[in-house]
Amino acid sequence: MENMLHGAPTTTTPTSLPGCFVFPPDQLVPATTAAVSLPVVDMSRSRDEVRRAILDAGKELGFFEVVNHGVPEQLMRDMEAVGAEFFGMPAADKAGFYSEDVNIPNRLYSGTIYETGGEQYWRDCLRLAYDFPAGDHVKDWPDQPQRLREIAGEYVVKARGVGMELLHLVCEAIGLRPHYFEGGISGGDVVLHVNHYPTCPDPSATLGLPPHCDRNLITVLLPGAVHGLEVAYNGDWIKVEPGPGALVVNFGQQLEVVTNGMLKSIEHRVTTSSELARTSVATFIMPAGDCLIGPAEEFVGEDNPPLYRTLTFAEFKRTYNVVKLGASINLARDLKNAQKKI
Repeated sequence: MENMLHGAPTTTTPTSLPGCFVFPPDQLVPATTAAVSLPVVDMSRSRDEVRRAILDAGKELGFFEVVNHGVPEQLMRDMEAVGAEFFGMPAADKAGFYSEDVNIPNRLYSGTIYETGGEQYWRDCLRLAYDFPAGDHVKDWPDQPQRLREIAGEYVVKARGVGMELLHLVCEAIGLRPHYFEGGISGGDVVLHVNHYPTCPDPSATLGLPPHCDRNLITVLLPGAVHGLEVAYNGDWIKVEPGPGALVVNFGQQLEVVTNGMLKSIEHRVTTSSELARTSVATFIMPAGDCLIGPAEEFVGEDNPPLYRTLTFAEFKRTYNVVKLGASINLARDLKNAQKKI
């Protein structure tokens, strides 16, 4: 567990849950008892089958898992291992990367700093930005563990490739021009979140991440072996149990805007465990800040008016930050309402 004392993280192991982590019971509605498997998109199938599977899964649940995706199994395991190794290093070795400044692209931050007060979430995160295709940001990544730069650099390129191929297939499935998601709309930094959820004294009273929708275009998640992801479905929460070797994919809010609500960005959250720490790795494909994003012309017309405002991604992020400042557990709902045209 990371804790901030005099500006630097130090290691502590709380035996009880500090009060600022505790949510009101009505904000911690438990998921259904059984874990469920997400719809599976097998990318080795015919292109037509894969397109239909993506569209069906996207409309039904907004989340799906992909198999035979081309990311080597060993690379996935190495990425999980090097992430866990980073968070296992002594606090002093990580202190130089620690920052609460959201404008720093590569940084370590922690939701487990409870001296500062306010509502906290039981998660630590190493945020790494990759300026595709050059990769110049890699030199600013931590140089320990020894292979972190090499493994994370290779992994983020592969994961982005999966996301972009899925976006091409989405275009074919819904009638967008083939290269709609090339250029500025996918031209921002690729952002890697190496998430670490330490063992928690009372998982029933807190969350690793609150309900939210991803603000980007599409997310590719390496979920790790320990369960924790939960997805909103039909007024309930369902526990996600990914299959072996699968990556979990969900649509971000910008894809919902482009399709004028046809494809949804779905709320999800992360729970914690008292027995096992969890490490996951999320790859976010982000638009460039000056990219203007609104409903595509293919999805608006006299009988189908635009549901969302057209904004640059930088303007959207400012809206996101304003909403987040006053957010409750309804962050995802409040953010969507802020961007809706009506």
